[in-house]
Amino acid sequence: MIVNNLLLRLKKNDKDQIMQTRNVLLSMKNSIKYLLKIQVELNTRFGEDDYDLILITTFKTREDMGKYLSHPKHLEAAKFISGVLDSQASVCYETS
Repeated sequence: MIVNNLLLRLKKNDKDQIMQTRNVLLSMKNSIKYLLKIQVELNTRFGEDDYDLILITTFKTREDMGKYLSHPKHLEAAKFISGVLDSQASVCYETS
């Protein structure tokens, strides 16, 4: 299993923008067969260096993750994210 964690810091991190971003990310659920699990969590501790959301996605293989990344539904979500994103960080790992 491949797990990818994506931390997102938004340009405008008010509650409405955070919730809209969360909803866009979750709109991929059940739309991409390669995506086994998707989870979006909101940060509850806010500081100058903190991120606003974390996207956690799980895939059977690294190849499936590649197919997810090029899927039209993911590209649609990525286009939205690029318009609201200030910065991001990610960690991808393999687990059993």
